[in-house]
Amino acid sequence: MILPSGAAMRAAAPLLLHVFPTFAVGGAQMRFTVLANRFGDQFRHAVVAMDGRYEARSLLNPALDVSFPQVDVVKGDTWGNLRRFRGALRDIAPAVLVTSNWGSIEWALARVGMGVPHLHMEDGFGPEERTRQLPRRVLTRRLVLRRSTVVLPSRLLWRIATEIWRLPPARLRLLPNGVDLARFAAAGPRDREQPVVIGTVAALRPEKNIARLIRALARMRTVVPARLVIVGDGPDRAALAALAAEAGVGGQVEFAGHRADPAPLYASFDIFALSSDTEQMPLSVLEAMASGLPVAATNVGDVATMLDAANRPYVVAREDGALADALAELATRHDLRAALGAANRARAEAEFAEADMVAAWRDLFSGLALGRRP
Repeated sequence: MILPSGAAMRAAAPLLLHVFPTFAVGGAQMRFTVLANRFGDQFRHAVVAMDGRYEARSLLNPALDVSFPQVDVVKGDTWGNLRRFRGALRDIAPAVLVTSNWGSIEWALARVGMGVPHLHMEDGFGPEERTRQLPRRVLTRRLVLRRSTVVLPSRLLWRIATEIWRLPPARLRLLPNGVDLARFAAAGPRDREQPVVIGTVAALRPEKNIARLIRALARMRTVVPARLVIVGDGPDRAALAALAAEAGVGGQVEFAGHRADPAPLYASFDIFALSSDTEQMPLSVLEAMASGLPVAATNVGDVATMLDAANRPYVVAREDGALADALAELATRHDLRAALGAANRARAEAEFAEADMVAAWRDLFSGLALGRRP
């Protein structure tokens, strides 16, 4: 038997067209790069960013077959965009169209009637939908996605998709995020005389509400000395630095900036904090769990059910005082932090292994490329 060459095998691999509102570094983009890197030459990929930003490209293995086709997007020109997107679908001819969140919904509309299998990934909402679903978007999702495969990482999103968007349950897949457990290690023993280190990893955007975390730090400083390390970057950085100075904690807050691999920084934290107004299944919480950290978080998405049950009392209302109280209690109880961290690591090992996530996505993409429903 003559086996095909590596080049021939790659050429025969199904082509997946991934459309993101942005390909700047974020949770959805990091998940895609992990999947693509793990899949190797099993799939070919084309990536389109609606805003023209492609910073997450640096996270992809250079050996992968990934293209970045230029597709013009004109803000406000819905009908013109639909024509351009349909033309791009004809030219690229993907085996599967993969769209991400509301910002790429026009592509889901453009593919109607073209016979292109479609998978839509919904990871959550921006600040405009943090408290309620917008009626126009609900109706659009209900109509445009009813014949698509829709992947959801959280049970909260599953309820929204079935009860509010009224999508057929047979079209939905609950597929939790996963974490590379081998990349993260628990921090070693720390000097109890040093200030407790609270860490967070987030894009500095309004919906992450890092301002709440800074205000919580200011409230708890009379209870226990602590430092805050903020890993990530974004448009809110200057305003957050000004807020820290105004609140009197400028010297206690470190802006570490974006890190391609934040794993070593998790190992330097005593507590992980999440202060978001809206999340579903944040990768940063999974990474904190894999790092053996206790978590103080706002009660958003599936965060409470992700964590070990013993940690759930520290998932609190989206209020400065509630978050400050949770952080202060963890900061004053070293033994409790160690116990919760160990329990969170064990839960990550049992429920959120990256290998399981990769296998589920591989099966899903392969099935769609072959014309099978989920």
